[in-house]
Amino acid sequence: MTSLVQRPSGQLAKATRSPVDDWPAEARQLADELAALYPAGDPLPAIAGAWIARQKRANTRQTYARQYKVWDQYARESGTHPFEARFTLAEAFSRYLETAPTLVPVKGGYRGERAPTGPPRSDASRANVLSTCSSFHAYAVRARNQGNDPFDLVARPDIDPDYSSTKGSTEDESARLIDAAHDDGPRSYALVSTIYTMAMRLDMTLKARVEHLSHSEGHRVLDVELKGGRHALKPVPPGTGHAIDIYLDGRTTGFIFQTRTGKPLDAKYVWKLLRRLAAQAGIKNAATFHPHVLKHDAVTHALKAPGAKLHHVQDFADHKDPRTTRRYDRRRGALSSSPAYGVAARLAERLASKTDPDDE
Repeated sequence: MTSLVQRPSGQLAKATRSPVDDWPAEARQLADELAALYPAGDPLPAIAGAWIARQKRANTRQTYARQYKVWDQYARESGTHPFEARFTLAEAFSRYLETAPTLVPVKGGYRGERAPTGPPRSDASRANVLSTCSSFHAYAVRARNQGNDPFDLVARPDIDPDYSSTKGSTEDESARLIDAAHDDGPRSYALVSTIYTMAMRLDMTLKARVEHLSHSEGHRVLDVELKGGRHALKPVPPGTGHAIDIYLDGRTTGFIFQTRTGKPLDAKYVWKLLRRLAAQAGIKNAATFHPHVLKHDAVTHALKAPGAKLHHVQDFADHKDPRTTRRYDRRRGALSSSPAYGVAARLAERLASKTDPDDE
C-alpha cells in the first residue's frame, strides 16, 4: 500500500484551474472587457465579473453588465476610477441619464452593432440603471472591505406602479393574431398559442424543453423556470397542447421551439415574427408589438372573464406578489370607462346645435 506523504507546511498544490472558469459566460465577458481598459492588477475587472456571476438568471446578468458599462465609461471619461467615485459624481451621472441617447441597432451594420442614436431612457429605465450601479458598488464595498456606495443617496425617479407603457389588445385582436400565426405555420401557431394561453414570458418559453412536458393530476403540464430560479407546473390547455404536438411531429427531446440546428429560437426573431403577424392581423399597434404584449393581454383578458378570481389569475400570471396582479385589475377598463368620451360627446352635441341649419 502506498503511503501518503504530507506536503510541507505552507506549500499549496499547483493550481490546475482558475475560479473564473466556473463563472457564467456573461461574467467572463465583462471581466475581459474591463481588463482591457484597466491596468494589470487592478481589482475592478475581477470584482465586476464576480458580481455578475452571482446573478441567478442569464437575462439579469446580460442586463446588469450592459447597464454597468454605461456608468463605468462615464466615470472613466470623467477621470475617476469607479472605486474612487463619490456621491457628487453619481448624482451627476443620474442627471446625465436624463438626456443621454440610448444605443440602438445599426441598420445594415454588423451583427450586434449599436450606435447612441436612440431616445433618452424612461424614468423606469433610469431607475433600473441606478439600481444596478448601486448593486455593484454595494457588492464591491463588501468584497474590498473598504470604500462606500456613491449611489446610496442618489434619488431614483418616481415610478407610478400602476402605469404601464404596454399597449394592450382586445380579445378579438388576440384571436386574429393567433389566426395569422396558424396560417403562418405549425411553429408560429404553437409559439403564439403557448405565450398567450399560458401567460408565458418569452425567456421561459424559449428555454422550455420537450422533456419538461408531462402530466399531473390529470392535467398536461409544462415545468417552467420563473424569475429568481423558481419552478412551477403550468397547465397546457388542450388546444395549445394539440398545436405543440403537431409542431413537434413526434420529437421527444430538445427545446420545444428550436431552429433546424437544435438551438432555441432567437428572441429577436420572435419579436420580428410577432410584429409581422400583428400587421397581418390588422392590429393597430403592430409596429410596436412585442412578446410581453401577449402575456399582458392574457392576464387582462383573464381578469375580464365572468367569475374571475384574483388569486387564480395571480397564479396564472406567475406573479409572486398579488399587488402586481392588482395593477392589471386597476388598469382594466380604465380607458373604455373614461369620462373623456362623455365630455367630448356632449361638447360635440353643443357645437352641432349651434351650426344646425334648422336653428338659423
